[in-house]
Amino acid sequence: MKFADHLSKSDIQKFNQLRRGSKQSKPESKPKRKEELSFKDVEELMGMNRDTYKKVRGRVRGK
Repeated sequence: MKFADHLSKSDIQKFNQLRRGSKQSKPESKPKRKEELSFKDVEELMGMNRDTYKKVRGRVRGK
């Protein structure tokens, strides 16, 4: 059985008004500013040019 089945119609209307009011009172979102990134910056963020390491005879060495 649902929660609304136990309430009177006036109580249901009050809940609906509260719910509608909370949606309208949300602050407007600020427009996001676009940040121009160079190709090098994007590569760095993705981690493309990172050092690679390999295990050789129990030691970790740069490749």
